[in-house]
Amino acid sequence: MKSHSTAALCAMVLVLQAFVGARSAEPALGPLNIDTPALSPAEAKSLHNPVANTAASIRRGRLLFATSGCVSCHGTDGKALIEVVANATDLTNPKVWKNGTAEGQIFRSIRDGAGASMPAFKGQITQEQDVWNIVNFIHSLWPQDQRPPVVAE
Repeated sequence: MKSHSTAALCAMVLVLQAFVGARSAEPALGPLNIDTPALSPAEAKSLHNPVANTAASIRRGRLLFATSGCVSCHGTDGKALIEVVANATDLTNPKVWKNGTAEGQIFRSIRDGAGASMPAFKGQITQEQDVWNIVNFIHSLWPQDQRPPVVAE
């Protein structure tokens, strides 16, 4: 009898966790795929980066930036001085960004795409944590006085 009530309690907890997780604005740092629902602009603006802005996160973000296709439009330095894509955003100058510079807005642009020229990368980048690592790397490209502080590991 006790095992049935324990199993029922566990099932209820799992259902509650799934419901709360689905309703939460914060990403669960889980897997991504092309069916991951897109964030609205308001949802994106309210997101906060759950991945600490550490040197390790920035290194991981730099690696992902280089290997996930970002450099083909934004260049290795993020300046978008590549002739192939004339309207790619210069990631080193947040003043010229069109889709917002809040960390959640950057996350949304990477994961879900931004307009016709910025494709969604949720098919290539398979973990939300890795998108946040790229956000941390992009912040490291900003002018020194606009960068978030790097925290200890």
